[in-house]
Amino acid sequence: MEKRPFAELGLSPEILKAVDKLGYEEASPIQTAVIPEALKGRDVVGLSATGSGKTAAFAIPAIESVKASVHKVQCLILCPTRELAVQVAEETGKLLLFKKGVHVVPIYGGQSYDRQFRALESGVQIVIGTPGRVMDHMERGTLKFDALRLVVLDEADRMLDMGFRDDIEKILTAVPEGRQLLFFSATMPRAIQDLISRYSRDPAWIQIEAHAQNAPQVDQVYFEVDRRYKLEVLTRIIDLNDFRYGLIFCSTKVMVDELDEQLHSRGYATDRLHGDLSQMQRNRVMEKFRKRSFEFLVATDVAARGLDVDDLEVVFNFDLPNDAEDYTHRIGRTGRAGKSGRAYTFVSGREIYKLQSMVRFARLKIRRESVPSLDQVDEARASQFMDRLRGVLDSGQFEKHDRMIDRLLDQGYASTDISSALIQMLKGGAPSKPVLPAAASAPRPAAAAEPEPDPEDAADEPQTGAPQPVRTGKEAGMTTVFFNTGRKHLVTTAEIVGKITGVTRLPASVVGAIDIHQRHALVDVASEHADLVIKKLTGIRVRGHALKLSPATAAERAAE
Repeated sequence: MEKRPFAELGLSPEILKAVDKLGYEEASPIQTAVIPEALKGRDVVGLSATGSGKTAAFAIPAIESVKASVHKVQCLILCPTRELAVQVAEETGKLLLFKKGVHVVPIYGGQSYDRQFRALESGVQIVIGTPGRVMDHMERGTLKFDALRLVVLDEADRMLDMGFRDDIEKILTAVPEGRQLLFFSATMPRAIQDLISRYSRDPAWIQIEAHAQNAPQVDQVYFEVDRRYKLEVLTRIIDLNDFRYGLIFCSTKVMVDELDEQLHSRGYATDRLHGDLSQMQRNRVMEKFRKRSFEFLVATDVAARGLDVDDLEVVFNFDLPNDAEDYTHRIGRTGRAGKSGRAYTFVSGREIYKLQSMVRFARLKIRRESVPSLDQVDEARASQFMDRLRGVLDSGQFEKHDRMIDRLLDQGYASTDISSALIQMLKGGAPSKPVLPAAASAPRPAAAAEPEPDPEDAADEPQTGAPQPVRTGKEAGMTTVFFNTGRKHLVTTAEIVGKITGVTRLPASVVGAIDIHQRHALVDVASEHADLVIKKLTGIRVRGHALKLSPATAAERAAE
């Protein structure tokens, strides 16, 4: 069944605005088929499993049917479990973001009655609940249906399997006769057919087939990770596996822009693709990607639809797709031409239920893994470096430096120490021990050598007695910023200025005096832009070295 843009489905400007904000560029097959029929006021029977994107198929008509000026229950959505009720309520709440005066509440067992009483008394228009708790409120007189316009049964077959048939019939008997009824079920047992024949009126029958859509050559993994740490986990996986060519999918155009900038600032070669780009721009980006002119393409589903590449190493679902079909289209872009591929999906909070629904619908073979630690990433980098070094040694294609090595051996240095020092220099690292007296070019205090925050850490404890930052530079209106890179990393003044202007888009005039020391640099920047420079440049790579910036302390300034 075809997909159509939401703009062609006859929706209100408020819903179209919410849909655009959520990043839904076009309706799924079930949404394309159901929404126009439901908007006509017709009863609908939708044969479709969870994971097909059906929540919006009934949530959008429900919102469109509600009158904001009437502070009574006008729409009732029944779900088999409280988890599904909460999930449907959250998605409905996002869709009515711009519908002023329309409110939704989930009611289910295990939640405080008092909270539900207050919500129902406040004049909520859309109620989403489990049959048992809905019946409780009906019997208590706290849920009235005199203004009800629409009833939705979501996963009707599951509700019957769970023993809710009597409750459902009592509810359907109690609602007004003129109401509209939407049935959704993955299967059509006799009991469901009886309910439809007894309570619906000439329904439109719409069927979306559930079938296996797996990509057999793709190894599929998902991570449960807080939204705040998705970027950190993404870069860890890239570095751990040394990926060099892949697609990263985001749900919205805004997220594509943000992630492209964040990855670029961390030293990854990326470009972006979404609907706001002109066709000429899209063609240019796709042509560059096919030629591997950059490593990772950050894109939305619709923008990447015409992209045809056969040798992608990996696909990332930075945001969970809207339905199982979009998921399989995304991951199917890797593992082609008989090659194996990798697909990673990031899931936050209650999105895990949505993913589980897609797994059931499309019979996906996806496993959960733990977020890799920083130690694992460091070990993988060392292994990759060793493989490259071994390759050079095995090839024999390198210049001999026997005289230099002999001189160092004659001076008493051990061969293993010489090799370790050379590897340290090649990897861009500073010496593990200071080679100069402490008074000369003092190194960064220990706090600067701390690892980046781990996504699995709850919070950072404040450090007492830490050096206090100095907010003034050599010139008036300037702030001195500490860079944890210096001559040992072969960094130059031009590189520092270029990184600041390139990442922040600020003019070179915001940069003042620059003092490059052995293991650090002190850079004066305009005080009004100091925080921006610190925020934007922290984490980016200079000659393979991740930057960590902070306002310079008094001790650091004194060490100049």
